[in-house]
Amino acid sequence: MSDRSSEPKSRPSAPEATYTPIERVSLAGLLQQPRYRHLRVRALIAAGAALLVGIPMWSWRLGLVAAIIAAIADTVYRARTSSSVAPWRRASAAERRTEAQLKKLERNGYLTLHARGFPGSDAQIDHLVVGPTGVYAVDSEKWDKRLPVRVQSHRKLFHGPFNQKPRLDEARWEASQAGELIGKALGREITVVPSLAIYGPAIPWKILNIREVDVFDGSRTRKWITNRERSLTDEEIEQIFAAAEQVLPARYPEN
Repeated sequence: MSDRSSEPKSRPSAPEATYTPIERVSLAGLLQQPRYRHLRVRALIAAGAALLVGIPMWSWRLGLVAAIIAAIADTVYRARTSSSVAPWRRASAAERRTEAQLKKLERNGYLTLHARGFPGSDAQIDHLVVGPTGVYAVDSEKWDKRLPVRVQSHRKLFHGPFNQKPRLDEARWEASQAGELIGKALGREITVVPSLAIYGPAIPWKILNIREVDVFDGSRTRKWITNRERSLTDEEIEQIFAAAEQVLPARYPEN
């Protein structure tokens, strides 16, 4: 035990107050910051709409309405096209296209992690989706549209003359590994469904399971996930998503 003095300790004197001039914050100053560039653009769009409508019609009310509509339209457009993945983390146009589809699932209770890796491995899951219908690993591929895609005996996938067995095996391994890591963290079995979303060439089927991997045209990603029966509760979705965040590190962690 440490010795405590019975004598009252003198209270330290308060530091001498110093006063720092407060810089006035102006709207113009805020808008000059890079993070608010979109607000400057939106203001210009609204002003342009107001002038185009209000001046010819000699009505400031119509100009105001036009400005509001233009601002709302710009907000909606940016919400639909903006990415939750930092630009330097986007590996391909295919991933961005898949992400745009998955973003629309958020309103239905789906949660998504992008560009997630595995400890001690260079492999990466482009998109891990957790939602009411289950857990999914989506790998996005942009292939040369000039080469046909075909399947042989439901076991071999070809893009032109190139056998895609290694790519299918990789997608299956990634999903299996993710399920194992998440399941270990939660103490129960977790099944992650593997898939390959292909952009570019025409895919002559809707959804085909090849070597235990669902293969389909990338534009079908959202339907592939939602056209199933509900299997997870909201609480389970949150638990699985939280565990996935912990055990699957970001492939390109922010500094």
